[in-house]
Amino acid sequence: MIAPEMIENRIFDEIALGDSASVTRTLSMKDIQLFALVSGDVNPAHLDAGYAQGDMFRRVIAHGMWGGGLISAVLGTELPGPGTIYLGQSLRFLRPVGIGDAITATVTVTEKREHGHVLLLDCRCTNQKGEDVIDGVAEVKAPTERVSRPRVALPDIRLSDHDGYRRLLEAASGAPLTTAVAHPCSAAALAAAVEAAEAGLIVPILIGPEARIRAAAQEAGKDISALRILPAAHSHDAAARAVELVRSGEAELLMKGSLHTDELMAAVVARATGLRTERRISHAYVMDVPGHPDPLIITDAAINIAPTLEEKADIIRNAIDLAHVIGIARPKVAILSAVETVNPAIPSTLDAAALCKMAERGQIGGALLDGPLAFDNAISEAAAREKGIVSPVAGKAEILVVPDLEAGNMLAKQLTFLGGADAAGVVLGARVPIILTSRADSLRTRLASCAVAVLLARAATKAAPGVPA
Repeated sequence: MIAPEMIENRIFDEIALGDSASVTRTLSMKDIQLFALVSGDVNPAHLDAGYAQGDMFRRVIAHGMWGGGLISAVLGTELPGPGTIYLGQSLRFLRPVGIGDAITATVTVTEKREHGHVLLLDCRCTNQKGEDVIDGVAEVKAPTERVSRPRVALPDIRLSDHDGYRRLLEAASGAPLTTAVAHPCSAAALAAAVEAAEAGLIVPILIGPEARIRAAAQEAGKDISALRILPAAHSHDAAARAVELVRSGEAELLMKGSLHTDELMAAVVARATGLRTERRISHAYVMDVPGHPDPLIITDAAINIAPTLEEKADIIRNAIDLAHVIGIARPKVAILSAVETVNPAIPSTLDAAALCKMAERGQIGGALLDGPLAFDNAISEAAAREKGIVSPVAGKAEILVVPDLEAGNMLAKQLTFLGGADAAGVVLGARVPIILTSRADSLRTRLASCAVAVLLARAATKAAPGVPA
């Protein structure tokens, strides 16, 4: 058994003038974000790179008290250590501290006072160039009893900074697309369309019973006076009219309102009047998971319940197109199952093997495929090494192809509600991207879904219009 690391103090009688101790830490953006989270200090000089470019220091800098915190750390853990009582502190801030600066905080005893066991210590923070960034004086009450305790392990913290979400909205902004919104007759559905319009992503056409749409807007507190309303008798009629707007070219996107997904999709897949193409229609989530370096595409979590091998091939093709649109030139596709070996008793492993062979023969292009892979060795290089899997995809997957809708739905919702992931959902393979949102979706999810659909519509799908034989 490994002995725990100990933290020990130095009592007043042991400390001599000139004694010193120090700690060194390199500033990261995560340090700045955590300090802002704890302190509530969201000064843009510390958090907004665009603002900081025009500020006097031309870069993001640390909060001044971050360096003060390093001094406190030396006093509380090194000299005098546990049992120290802070009585006073003066600080002068001499130079800014930027991301990547290695700051050494040093305290040196300059005075001892027997009455009250008080110490005065010179405090100094220097950067990697040896330049002083902070100096000052601390007054503390030193401990008189020995303390030796195991060093407390700090919790793992994953910050969800939503950078992927912000980049997505920036990429999609600038030219809003006309969007047919089918039956936005609840406050949540109506708000989703209006918020996307306010973000400059879409120009919504609201399709449904006019009285119900206006009531939903009033409940949501949204002004729809500038938006076009196309009356429809009921949800089925709204779905049909929305699809017809797309077919006629009046709308470039289709968005689900408060009707059931099945109602909308029935209008979409109708052979004579729908939006079908040569591709199987499928759903995909783009997910930005805290702690994971790259976005993940999960497909299919909403449309195809138990896809066949042929349907899975189209699901993969759709996901590859999506990956290309969001900037992944040659995506790595993991075809998931419960195990990473082919097992005749598990049909998804047989499908995975067949899909990989199809990719080898050029039937699925534009990506690297591997499978079957279990979820752990698809996204974790350590897990892949532990299993002895040698593959350009294992541990680095960017597209996760699930065996069925149940697995995809549960995986996506676990990452969202337990993992804090930002998600954007979109339906692929139709003539235009289809935006699916639900009442449980956050504002970020609703806007991100619209942004992904806008990017897809601008790029245009590779699938050609027409009904498969």
